[in-house]
Amino acid sequence: MFTGLIQSIGEVRSLDTGGALCRLRIASSLVQVEPELGESIAVNGVCLTVTGWDDASFSLDVSPETLRTTTLGRLVPRTPVNLERALRLSDRLGGHLVSGHVDSIGTLRQRRKERNAVYFEFAAPADTMRYIVSKGSVAIDGVSLTVNQVFADGFSVMVIPHSLEQTCLKDRRVGDSVNIETDLIGRYVEKFVLQQSGTGSTSLSREFLAKNGYL
Repeated sequence: MFTGLIQSIGEVRSLDTGGALCRLRIASSLVQVEPELGESIAVNGVCLTVTGWDDASFSLDVSPETLRTTTLGRLVPRTPVNLERALRLSDRLGGHLVSGHVDSIGTLRQRRKERNAVYFEFAAPADTMRYIVSKGSVAIDGVSLTVNQVFADGFSVMVIPHSLEQTCLKDRRVGDSVNIETDLIGRYVEKFVLQQSGTGSTSLSREFLAKNGYL
C-alpha cells in the first residue's frame, strides 16, 4: 500500500524483456537506505518487488501482464520515473490509499498554466471513468491528486508547483500516456451497493443510485 506522495525521482537504467524474465533496473538515491529484498516500490504508480540492488541502482521483476496494462513497457533508458516505498503503519497518510494496481492507461490531452498551478486534463476509458468523482482522489503515475472536473470521457486536476517539481508530472506533455489508479474505496462501495440491490450487473443505473440516496 502507498500514499501517492512521491519520495524520489529515479532514472531507468534498463528494461530487459528479451529473456524468460522481464527485469527493470532503476538508478535512485533510494539505494542509500538499502531497500530490502522483496519489498514493494511503486514505479510510476505500479507496485513492483525489489529483486536486487547495488550502490547506485536497484532491480525489479516485471510481469508480462504489467508490461501490457501499464506504461512501464514503454520505458527506455534515461527515462525519469516516480518512486515511492511502501507505506508503514506508523506513517502519516498524507495523500490517499494507493494500491499500486493500475486501472488503465490514460492520455494527457490538455495542459496549461493557471496562476500558481498547472491544469491537466486526461482522457480515460469508460470503465475507469465510472470510479472518477469530482473532488475525489486519483493517482496519476503514482501521484495522489484531487479530481477537479469530470467529463464524459476524462477528468481534470490542478497541480501546485511543489507537486510538479517533485514528480515526473513536470515532464508530461499533451499526447503522453499515464498510469491511472482510481480510489479503491469506490470499488468496494460499488460491490456493496450491488449486493444490497440484489443485481448481478457490473454497472449501476443513475435511477437506482438516486432512489437509494447515493446521488
